Amino acid sequence: MNGIPRALTIAGSDSGGGAGIQADLKTFAALGVYGMSAIAALTAQNTQGVRGIVELEPAFVSLQIRMVAEDIGVDAVKTGMLSNAAIIGQVAEDLKALGLRNLVVDPVMVAKGGDRLLRTDAVAAMIEKLFPLALVVTPNLHEVTALTGLEVTSIEGMEEAARAIKAMGPHYVVIKGGHLEGAPLDLLYDGSDFRPFVNRRCETPHTHGTGCTFASAIAAGLARGFVVEEAVARAKAYITAAIAQGLPLGRGHGPVHHFHNLYRLAGWRWQDG
Repeated sequence: MNGIPRALTIAGSDSGGGAGIQADLKTFAALGVYGMSAIAALTAQNTQGVRGIVELEPAFVSLQIRMVAEDIGVDAVKTGMLSNAAIIGQVAEDLKALGLRNLVVDPVMVAKGGDRLLRTDAVAAMIEKLFPLALVVTPNLHEVTALTGLEVTSIEGMEEAARAIKAMGPHYVVIKGGHLEGAPLDLLYDGSDFRPFVNRRCETPHTHGTGCTFASAIAAGLARGFVVEEAVARAKAYITAAIAQGLPLGRGHGPVHHFHNLYRLAGWRWQDG
């Protein structure tokens, strides 16, 4: 690839800095990618929960996307919290009109603390308009249930869910199985083969932004020219280390540590508690 790899995140803003746009931009920077953003919604939140949400006008979300795409250029796109059906529809139109590829869709529906981030009537719009454009879709098990109606409790259930979501149009599906017992397992499916990614479980409350960070790490890998399998493998290693070094901030779920490797190299340390 010639020049600086560039990735665009289209998502919601997290005032606490641990998830959403803020997590995505930190992840891009940590992984050697120039990050750009189109904010779809503003949230007032911290490590304990979401207090308020302001949805932006779809036309203004579109303007942000077009301004960066038509000038700077985009090698990969990650979508997160899109909030409502009108924004989803507009984003899908822009992605097609601008020919933006390497799309990673994180179907964000609920915040870590349980607050809803996607209107219930917008789920169908996401499936119909965004999934067919996606190179990779990254649902967790709660999102799998909302998308398919399946209650996943096993690896076999993850495979069934992956098939169901693949039928909705994306090229690849990554089912995140961190809510199952045992070692955390993510399952990549390309329509014919399954590839499991297993790593150690880190017992920590500091997991805010995990899903956003993982999806944006995949997008960063795609922007750098890696194939999907390699991008997912690198993203899995990155998020595992970020969780292990989670930041003890706030009185709720602290954020994962996006710059864990930089801090390690600089010799910066802190104590939890």
